Amino acid sequence: MGGGAIYGNAQRPAQYPIPEPRNSPPSIRPRNIVLSSNVDGVLSYTMSGTAIEVRDLTKHYGPVRAVEKVNFSVQPGELVGFLGPNGAGKSTSMRILTTYLPATSGLASVCGYDVFQDSMKVRERIGYLPESVPLYPDMRVEEYLLYRAKLKGVERSVRLARLGESLEKCRIKEVRRRLLGTLSKGYRQRVGLADALIGSPKVLILDEPTSGLDPVQIRETLNTIKALGKEHTVLLSTHILSEVESICDRVIIISRGTLRWDGRLSDLAQEHPTYHLEIKGDGPELCEALQQISGVKEARVASQHEGHYHIEIDPQTNVEIRERISRVVFEKGMNLYALETKRKNLESLYMDVVLRPDSRTTSN
Repeated sequence: MGGGAIYGNAQRPAQYPIPEPRNSPPSIRPRNIVLSSNVDGVLSYTMSGTAIEVRDLTKHYGPVRAVEKVNFSVQPGELVGFLGPNGAGKSTSMRILTTYLPATSGLASVCGYDVFQDSMKVRERIGYLPESVPLYPDMRVEEYLLYRAKLKGVERSVRLARLGESLEKCRIKEVRRRLLGTLSKGYRQRVGLADALIGSPKVLILDEPTSGLDPVQIRETLNTIKALGKEHTVLLSTHILSEVESICDRVIIISRGTLRWDGRLSDLAQEHPTYHLEIKGDGPELCEALQQISGVKEARVASQHEGHYHIEIDPQTNVEIRERISRVVFEKGMNLYALETKRKNLESLYMDVVLRPDSRTTSN
């Protein structure tokens, strides 16, 4: 039966019986999940309409909290960038989704199948490209891919067709007879991507697919992934912002093991701009005066150096307020050195939600 099961303490449910549905914590029951149980009485969940579902996902390594109560879902056909600095918990989350690691607690499901209870069903529906692609150097490209197709249960009658499709989509037809050990890093990455595709999975999970590639190889790999996004659900992990901006429609940002932002890049352009000004004078006093302006949501000191203050102003709406700001500065007898409008892009968003210690989870 397709579904998901809640598990805790990284132990098998048979060893730690799962409570009856009426006793299960309501905080980890998403609204689109239906409770049921199998013949062994194990509580499970059937999910509707999502390719990936994660609820309160937690993974601890002893005292280290690698992932802490992460929640998100990915709809079929989405190409989602999974962003975060090194050590943020991206790879750990992906290893749980691909059944390589058990979670400490929480719920994770792919195509309606729980990654713990139905790991084989999950593996049949995903293609996984790890950061370091494990290849057999003494095998030829097409030999390796046919071998992987057999391991993945691809019917013998369609293996050659699947091989041809994977070689074509990943642009590796010209090296199909080459030994894997003689390929460049870029070609090895593309062979790994072809491996992920050859089982015709519904979901592709790609962990740092451009790691170690040169600029030309990065562009070719990203173009391939963007094309694949038209036919598959793709979750792409990286810490390179430009890669996500070039191919993804939606971004999930994780930092220090927690989810910090989840939304669409197109929404950023709709957000109100931030005003940045540099003045010489009493910055805190000016901020108090600016707070009284109609249309100002918040004014704050961003930095200060030798009597010069950099102040950021968040407006309540898209109404132009630069003239009002300038008037207040001059009325206070302060010198205005700069006043500019900045709209939020992915880089500024990333800096806001990851690098600020007081960041909180937000979504659009």
